[in-house]
Amino acid sequence: MEDDILWVDKPAGMSSFGVVARVRRKLSEAAGHKVKVGHTGTLDPFATGLMILLAGKGTKRADEFSKLDKIYEAKIRLGATSTTGDPEGEITEKGISENVATPEKTLPEAGFLGDKAGSKKYLSRIFHVVSSFIGEIEQTPPVFSAIKINGQRAYKLARKGVEVEMPKRKVQIYSIEILDYAWPYLTIRAHVGSGTYIRSLAVDIGEKLGCGAYVVELRRTRVGTYDLKDVNMVVI
Repeated sequence: MEDDILWVDKPAGMSSFGVVARVRRKLSEAAGHKVKVGHTGTLDPFATGLMILLAGKGTKRADEFSKLDKIYEAKIRLGATSTTGDPEGEITEKGISENVATPEKTLPEAGFLGDKAGSKKYLSRIFHVVSSFIGEIEQTPPVFSAIKINGQRAYKLARKGVEVEMPKRKVQIYSIEILDYAWPYLTIRAHVGSGTYIRSLAVDIGEKLGCGAYVVELRRTRVGTYDLKDVNMVVI
């Protein structure tokens, strides 16, 4: 198994580096010597879902996986903001903005509601705001991220109280589906290109709605053609 691709369903509350360390320990114990293990893309500690790890000589294949597109399911809380864009930050309540909480009409069915078409009413404003982010957009990554600024991880600088200016970058949003909406929670499924931050997407949606938003739950269900059903290792 040393040279295999490992598909792991990352649990909440564990860092991506913690997952790598635990898998490395398991494989090394089984092999009787230290096995090299690396990841092909991190997930935030609060997030769950598919991580692709490479072991042994397979670590040389990292470039094959690092730029693949991804699919996420995210539960977003409207009406509040977080300093980190997730539940681990400092939360500020903002309340409801005009015409966001109460549905006013059923939205178009095609390509949006799927099996729920006609069974639930959604607010048209939310639909149109969410849809406006599909395509190539400019996004500011979260300050609390692993992006390097002058050779240092942004989140390390932020934790030290250093003011960090994150450079904007272009990212690709292939599609966004609204899976559920009941104030203050909005659940979406997003198919995005490499380098896209769902936390930033949630923050931008909240800003455009005028009520603020942050991600409370995040699950990565697909990386390229690899799906959660491909998981072949359990991290305990």
